[in-house]
Amino acid sequence: MEQPLYRRTMPSPVGELTLVGGDAGLVAVLWENDRPDRVPLGPLIDEEHPVLAATQTQLREYFADGRRVFDLPLDFRGTEFQRKVWAALLEIPFGETRSYGEIARGFGTPGASRAVGAANGRNPISIIAPCHRVIGKSGNLTGFAGGIEAKAWLLAMEEGQPLLL
Repeated sequence: MEQPLYRRTMPSPVGELTLVGGDAGLVAVLWENDRPDRVPLGPLIDEEHPVLAATQTQLREYFADGRRVFDLPLDFRGTEFQRKVWAALLEIPFGETRSYGEIARGFGTPGASRAVGAANGRNPISIIAPCHRVIGKSGNLTGFAGGIEAKAWLLAMEEGQPLLL
């Protein structure tokens, strides 16, 4: 039997976030205007869970510019390739960016930048697994589930630039 998943919402500078997790760890950080099919989860329980409380605390610290690395158990749910891409996101340091092509080359598959982009777009654990740190080859900001404005805000915050949203 599958373990239950719990949900809580929290306000943030980039909009309301929905945190989803269970006994195995954090499963998702979703945006208020997220497409329902981007991260399929099934039924969620609106009750407290320790992983959600820890996530909210760490996200608040991140937004207050006091946390650069998250220390949470993560329960990524996706294909083997998606999980590989999402693990690569965790390796991008605070305040730095990588292109889809750089991530694909890191896997030894330089022609897989579009597949990396597709997996990045399905990243269920936004901000914590920093898909906002992935940019186009030209340095342009590209698609982001939270919107380009939120992506720009997160990158500017991490670079210590003035913040407008």
